[in-house]
Parts: sequence; structure tokens; C-alpha cells
Amino acid sequence: ASSVLGFAVMRAPPDPPSNRLAAETSPYLRQHATNPVAWWPWSESALNQARTTGKPILLSIGYSACHWCHVMANESFEDPATAAVMNEHFINIKVDREERPDIDKIYQLAHQLLVQRPGGWPLTMFLMPEDQTPFFGGTYFPPEPRYGMPAFKELCLRVVDFLAEHGSDIHRQNHALREALLLTNDAPTPGVQPALSELALEKATEELGRVFDPTHGGFGRAPKFPHPTHLERLLRAYVSAPETASNAKHMLSHTLSNMADGGIYDQIGGGFFRYSVDDEWTIPHFEKMLYDNGPLLGLYTAAYALDGNQNFRDIALGVARWVIREMQSAEGGYYSTLDADAEGEEGKFYLWNTSEIATHVTTEELSVLTARFGLDRPANFEDTAWHLRAVQSVEAAAQATSLEWESAQARLTSGLAALFEAREHRVRPERDEKVLVSWNALMITAMARGTRYLGNEDLLRSAELARDFLFREMWSNGRLHATYIAGQARLNGYLDDYAFLLEALLELLSVRWRRNDLDWAIQIANVLLEQFEDPAEGGFFFTANDHERLLHRSMPFMDDALPAGNAAACRSLLRLGHLIGDPRYLEAARRSLERAWAGLLRAPHAHSAMLHALEDCLAPPAFVILRGDIDATRSWREALAPDPSGRRYVLTIPSDESELPGLLNERAPRGHVTAYVCNGLACEAPQTELDAFRAYASNA
Repeated sequence: ASSVLGFAVMRAPPDPPSNRLAAETSPYLRQHATNPVAWWPWSESALNQARTTGKPILLSIGYSACHWCHVMANESFEDPATAAVMNEHFINIKVDREERPDIDKIYQLAHQLLVQRPGGWPLTMFLMPEDQTPFFGGTYFPPEPRYGMPAFKELCLRVVDFLAEHGSDIHRQNHALREALLLTNDAPTPGVQPALSELALEKATEELGRVFDPTHGGFGRAPKFPHPTHLERLLRAYVSAPETASNAKHMLSHTLSNMADGGIYDQIGGGFFRYSVDDEWTIPHFEKMLYDNGPLLGLYTAAYALDGNQNFRDIALGVARWVIREMQSAEGGYYSTLDADAEGEEGKFYLWNTSEIATHVTTEELSVLTARFGLDRPANFEDTAWHLRAVQSVEAAAQATSLEWESAQARLTSGLAALFEAREHRVRPERDEKVLVSWNALMITAMARGTRYLGNEDLLRSAELARDFLFREMWSNGRLHATYIAGQARLNGYLDDYAFLLEALLELLSVRWRRNDLDWAIQIANVLLEQFEDPAEGGFFFTANDHERLLHRSMPFMDDALPAGNAAACRSLLRLGHLIGDPRYLEAARRSLERAWAGLLRAPHAHSAMLHALEDCLAPPAFVILRGDIDATRSWREALAPDPSGRRYVLTIPSDESELPGLLNERAPRGHVTAYVCNGLACEAPQTELDAFRAYASNA
């Protein structure tokens, strides 16, 4: 305060100084813009600074919704003493793993090779200044020694001393690490032609059975992730052989049911959280990610189509409505994430106490909510609050409250609606509003499948808005940008962007014909072959030929948080290749599978998405092309039973569409409606009579 004419005037404190991250578009990087750490974004300028000064690089990778990233930032990166050590001894680089999955994949893999255990976020790696080779790393480090880990500031000083004293040892380790990274791309054995077979498919189901949790569903112990690619493998295994794969269906349904009732699903607002911190799916890590919810939406709709379970239908619609309501921008694209924290506390937005609930619902609603969610039991979150999870069925809750099922369900629905309305007045978690092509494509695919299985046009409208946004804002000069925020599209598209979008466009085409979607799909497929494929040995690299040169050019076949990009590329190229009769796409898909074959045999369940492509390669799906008036073809489509596994592809093309690419141009209309039925490249005679087509459909 200072005195002006005798009055005390309070000056506002100056804004904290910003570092180089203030000019970035990534919400995660901007969260660190006022740290006292002299952060750089990943750039040639930062790498040159390391080379010029000889300082090692301290690389920190995270994302905006990551709780432990926030914790480490608060404890260490905002601490002036820790920042002083970092600034003196390192060139400090911050990376948003959602914008730069190319960098994240390299250093997550390097962490696993160096430390012999999986990484995670935040990822903390120390790199050599001359070539960015990592020589030490970890994930979260505390500010003081605990959890068996050293204090982060002390660790930084130890790293500096170790590098000075053991430089030659580190250089030998770095050479070995670079060699090991090359081996992860599964180069084929020279002169050996892999014999693709169903062996890997059979082994995958057996392996999933060994790690399946028979009590609570899911795979392994806490922290427990949904693993949608594993669940889709079980679904496809059952549909392919229902007589012998009943256990696959049990594992699928048991897991989906327990997740639907658990706290990993937002019982009030819809959508799935990232993972459960316990075996029972009760308490989640409270971030919500678009890329989890896309595949899970698709799974629940397919599971509903499989056996008509209404609960699965309700969950699928709950996910879709949450996405449309909270995650779709006015421009059409889908946002990325919701933070785990609100008001600085993890999960605060989602937690309740019973007295608070009672103020928002009627006595009748409270009795059903109490029975359904166990509100008369001990609090399930840190012994002080409740995170809603269903502890008994609606039928059991109705019996416990002496109500008919319909009355109990009505009170449950109105009670949850009242809690939703009350929750809307709380301080919301932060939303990362960047739009990522790959994650958008996963959600477009799921919305399209949801339209087909659930018959809900709202889902299709949402998917088409997102598709239009991607074409308008993120497709330029025949190439994709990877990320968009605040009117700016930037960064080169990655394999996942092209492969997942190709899959999404083909899925949309099967729901509603649009010639532009087919033309765009062909353009994307051609970019995959021209820019990403290794034509000599097969497979698709994660980055394009003209991408920035990094320590390693990865070729991902194994699934991680996302399905493998190679898998999506193979599946979609097989589908498009059979559809238009282009052998280039079929051969590229087979080359990728042959390159991945050794890994598929070694750890099949870790390659679940690649196994879907293998299945489509060994036994091509059925293709049904309907030509005719769109209204007239509707009864023909309805004659086909639902196909939850995606092993049948149906395309309806209006009669007046002309000059179609490849084989599609030969599928000309020959009457009111004409049906062309093919398995791979082998086709039956065209059918023009609905009764004859129904006879085919009953056996398909």
C-alpha cells in the first residue's frame, strides 16, 4: 500500500512472470507458463540450446487432465528452489503428450527399457544434449523423500553428478538403448515368409481368460482399466464361434455389467472415467477422456445388439448424451478431456454426503437412491463422502422399498435428474478444449455404430458435425493437421489420425451414403501408403516420411491406451480394398500383418486390435452393396440381422450415383433395388427380389 493525498491505495500484485510456454496453444503447456522453471516447448530452438550449452535436457511429459501432473507441478515446478536447480543444470522441455504422441511413444518405450517397468504420466526423462537419447528417467517424483523415491531436487543434482562421473558408461548404455529401440519395430526375419493363421486368435482368448477377474470382471488387479480392445476381442471371438466361446461372452458381459454399475461410470452425468483405483470399479481416477469413451460407447452398443441387454443400451446412450452435451464444441469438433480435479481436489465435483443428497430429492426418491447406491452403508470415498455406484439392481432396490419395478425406476430416474441439476451449480473440472483428429475419429466411429444399433439419429448428427469440422478445419492441401484449438490447426497428422479417420469415414458411409466421404477415404488411404508405409518390409510408421526426425521412428503394433494405429490402418485398408477392388490396399494390410506376426504369436492379447485385422485378412467380411432409392432399400437393410462384430459391411448407394471408383462402378442398379453380396472378392449373382434376399439374410 502507498499513500496518495492521505488515502491508502492497494496496488494489485503484478502478474507472475511467464516463460516460453505462454505463447503455446496447448492448455497443458499454458498451465505451466508461470512456473519459475525456464520451460521450453519441444522445438529446434530448445534442442539447439542444449547442444550449444552442453546441458542435458530435462523432459517432462504430461497432459492437462492428469492429477499427478498437477501434484508434481504444485510441489516441484512451482517451488523456486527446485526451479533454480533445474534452470542451472538443464534445458527444461515440457511436452503435451496429447499433442505430441510421437515424442511420448518414444520416451515411454525408452523408460520401459531403462527401468524395466511401464511408465505413465507425468513422465520425467533426462536426455543427452547432443542427440536426445535418454539415460535416466521415472514418472512422478516427490518434493521430499517418500514412497521409496528421492526428493526431486536432490535427484536432479544426483543426475548431474552421475553424468559428469560416468559419461563413458552412459554413452555405452545409450548405444545399447538405441539398438533396442530399433528392435521394437519387429523387423521380419530375412527370407522367412510368415504363415498367418488363426493360432494367435485362439491364444489371445486363452490369455485373456487367465488374467480375467471372475469376481468383478476386467483384467488383472487395481489400478483396473477397461481395456476396450480386449473386450472387443472377446465379442468377436464369441460371434465367430458361439458354440465354443461361451466363456468369452461371459467375460465380456460380466465386465460390462460391473463397469456399468461401478463408480468408473458417472451414474449421474454419463461417461466413463479413466480407470478404477480398486478391484471393484468403485472409486475412479476422476478424469474423463474422449478416447476412452469412444471405444466404450461402441462396445456397449454392440453388446446391446448381441443380446438385447437394456442396461447396455442405457449406458451407451448415457455416454453419447454426455459427449454431445459437454464435449462437442459449437464448431462441431469434440473436446479432449475433463480434468480429474475441481477446486484443487480430485473428484470434488462428483462426491456427495447424504445430507446434501437429501436436500435435493424427495423422500420417495431418496429411499430408492439409498437402496440402489448403498447410501446407508459406510462412505466409500476416504470414509467421508459417497461416489455413486450401484450396489444392487433396480429390481432388488424395488423389492427393498416395496415398490413395483416401474415405480422404482421412475423415482430413480427423477432422483438422479435432481442430483444432476444440483451438481451443475458446482465449480466444474477444467476442460481441455483442443480437438484431436484421432480421438475425434474414435468417437465418430462409435456414434455411427450407435446410430446403427440404437436407431438414434442424434448420434449420427453429432458424428457428421464432427466429420464436417475435421474436413473444414484440419484437412489442408491433402494432409491432416493433428490438433486444433482457438481457431488454429497445427502439427503434422500422425498414423492414428489417418488410420482412425479412415475407419470413421467407412463407418459413416455404412450408415448414410455421402460420396464426399468415399472420396476423402480414398485420399486418406493413399496418404497412408505414400507417407507412412514401409514398402520394403511392411507396416506403418507412426510419423510420416516428411516428419521431424526424432530419436526413433516407431511402428506401433501393440495396443496402449489407444488401439494400435497399424491395426486401424490394416482393418480399414482391407475393407476399402475389397470394396473398390484395389489390390494396393489389400497388399499393404497383409504386409503389415506379416511384419507384426512374430509379436502376435509372442503376446497375442497385447495385440488385440491387430487380431481383428488378422481375422478380416484370413476370412474377409461379407460386403452387401444395395443400389436403389434410399427409402426403397430400407426394408432390404432391415432384413439383415444386427452384426455386432462388424463382420458384415453394408453400403447403400443411390441409383443416380455415377462414376464410382473401381468395383463399385460395376455394382449398377438393375431394377427397383439391386443387392450385390460378396465375401472378399468372390460375389454372388445380383439379387433384385426382396424375398430371395431375405433367404440370404436369414443364413448370413
